[in-house]
Amino acid sequence: MLSVVVPLRDEAESLATLADELARTVDANQLGPAEFLFVDDGSIDNSWAVIEGLARRDPRVRGIRLRRNFGKAAALSAGFAASRGEVLLTLDGDLQDDPAEIPRFLAALDGGLDLVSGWKKRRHDPWHKVGPSRVFNAVVSRLTDCRLHDHNCGFKAYRREVLSEVDIYGELHRFIPPLAHARGFRVGELVVNHRSRRFGRSKYGVARFLKGLLDLLTVVFLTRFGRRPLHAIGGVGGALLGIGAASTIAGTLATNLYLFVVGVALLAAGIPTIVLGLVAELVRAENPRVDRTYSIASTTGHTATEPADG
Repeated sequence: MLSVVVPLRDEAESLATLADELARTVDANQLGPAEFLFVDDGSIDNSWAVIEGLARRDPRVRGIRLRRNFGKAAALSAGFAASRGEVLLTLDGDLQDDPAEIPRFLAALDGGLDLVSGWKKRRHDPWHKVGPSRVFNAVVSRLTDCRLHDHNCGFKAYRREVLSEVDIYGELHRFIPPLAHARGFRVGELVVNHRSRRFGRSKYGVARFLKGLLDLLTVVFLTRFGRRPLHAIGGVGGALLGIGAASTIAGTLATNLYLFVVGVALLAAGIPTIVLGLVAELVRAENPRVDRTYSIASTTGHTATEPADG
């Protein structure tokens, strides 16, 4: 089954058209059983009433209504948890993503990828969104080694096992490809048709860009040091101790009070920093989910629950 998850907020005018396009694409391309999950993330317009009407008209339509606006990551998580398909596809509810591209995403998965991210090579957005987005994408690719042109694109396809291993919260939904790449999943991208917005207005601005940079720090830490936090935190503490010891010795030998005080301050900061790294290691060790340092691609042979004669 194909599960299409559509997170949305205040998109009542677009939903009927989007549902029709999804149904037409699935039927025309004979994509088999499918479900369309519309996740209402605290809309204050008529979106939920529209979703209820769509569900009555097409049994493939399912609706999830969150109690308030929790953010896109929460809406996606709710959709993923409720979905039943082995292949999941996400797209926004504003009609800028073209459902006609879905067969190409599925073909890319059939070609061996585990996650396919859309690339809005030709964007129909204002310059103040396009410019920062390009900078953001370049920085993410450089720091995470997951080379994509458009990490922000919400048009993506996933195998179920990717989402079973990658947790998203806060604003981390845009970083699913780097997080999956870090676990060894095969990640690729596909140039997609990006359409102009017909209704409503964009929900994102400068605040989203700034939050994204902060979340990028989280992703870099998780992918590089998530299983060995002491290497990162302890490394900072060790550097503080080293510089502090050198400054203290130099200040003593040169009878320089300023160097001596700076050295003592750095020594005082280095010790609790190392202790913090040790605490992080203890927290990691107590959490089996975090402590799992591998990702299994497949297994073969008899399992423990199977009889030896098969």
